[in-house]
Amino acid sequence: MNKRFFRYYYLRFTRLQGDPEEIARGIALGVFIGITPTIPLHTILILAIALLLRAGKIAGVLASYVVSNPFTFFFQYYFSWRIGTWLLPYDLSWERIQSVMDVLSGHASFKTSLEALHRLGGEATAIMLTGGVLLALPFTLASYFISLSFFKSQRRKKKKRVAEIIAKYESKED
Repeated sequence: MNKRFFRYYYLRFTRLQGDPEEIARGIALGVFIGITPTIPLHTILILAIALLLRAGKIAGVLASYVVSNPFTFFFQYYFSWRIGTWLLPYDLSWERIQSVMDVLSGHASFKTSLEALHRLGGEATAIMLTGGVLLALPFTLASYFISLSFFKSQRRKKKKRVAEIIAKYESKED
């Protein structure tokens, strides 16, 4: 990932409007869904759950794009697989996961992606979701508290700047 990628998303995040807690919930939700192996359902899941949690929908979708991209797919799926196979008694080979990852990262249609996931079966789904949820939890919590602090600080700075401008304007009128 290059510098422009990070700069672009940094600017997109800093320009989000709304309540800092709502934005932080959206970011945490996006990070959670983005890390779980739920491609191609990320956006749908984020929008649906954001409505229930009163979370920032745009913040959620942006956060999922940052954490779930072609550079991170392999690591997310690999560690989800490792954690899930360690915890659950099912047997799932890495080759089966890679075959699905090839379909998902190959710009397949939504229908083709769902069919590839369906072919994995229930045990594989349980392994990947269990591992993905456990992998996502610490990142979700960290992203919530970091983004909440960031957006509250940003709002305070903005209020201070506005107050300074008003004070400056009022002093010129006198």
